[in-house]
Amino acid sequence: MVDRSPTRAEMGLRAAAYVTEVIASVLKRQPRARVMFACAPSQDEFLEQLAAASRGVIDWSRVSAFHMDEYVGVAATHPASFRSYLRTHVVDRLPGLQDVAWLRGDAPDPAAECERYGTLLAAAPMDLICLGIGENGHIAFNDPPVADFDDSHGVKVVELDLACRQQQVNDGCFPTLSAVPTHALTVTIPTFRRALALSVVVPGPRKAAAVRATMRDPITTACPATILRTHPRARLFVDHASASQLD
Repeated sequence: MVDRSPTRAEMGLRAAAYVTEVIASVLKRQPRARVMFACAPSQDEFLEQLAAASRGVIDWSRVSAFHMDEYVGVAATHPASFRSYLRTHVVDRLPGLQDVAWLRGDAPDPAAECERYGTLLAAAPMDLICLGIGENGHIAFNDPPVADFDDSHGVKVVELDLACRQQQVNDGCFPTLSAVPTHALTVTIPTFRRALALSVVVPGPRKAAAVRATMRDPITTACPATILRTHPRARLFVDHASASQLD
């Protein structure tokens, strides 16, 4: 289902309301919820609204939070690290949220870190994943060259596609292409396929081609996000700019 808004601000409001509704529903039927968050500027408006939308509705002490990727060799204190983003935009804003599974990109053994985090993910499906879509159609860091819809790994080390690295510059996360790490740890696509619900927030004109491909192209790893069309509870939130190629 595509949820269209005229502005990024309204898109953020609508996504926050939906995510609050989903988590509240989960907590009515079970003691805890497992929620994964994307860490990217595309999520800013949604995350800015989530604290207000969920106030008095969600007990965040009953939520276990996860993130989906991290740069290899980048410390948690680096301003472009996804751990830094998750702490600033999610943990610090949601009172009571304390159970966070951190993916350590600077772990001394990246393969062992992938195995450790993959074990955490395998304990149970995510009740909700809040994600975006990259300019090249990636979800998490599953770029077209490395995406596998039936990946046997829960988390893996990947080499970042050039288009993906350029996006990090376009987003203002790094000053130059040479400053962007070449490798990352990423949650693989089967975790998204097994999640009980997906909230996909994709604003801005630079995402218009990816949104069109996601909704119109054949379901292949040439645009990894096309797999989202097979999920029974995936909701795509777009603004006027990102939906401009759908009509």
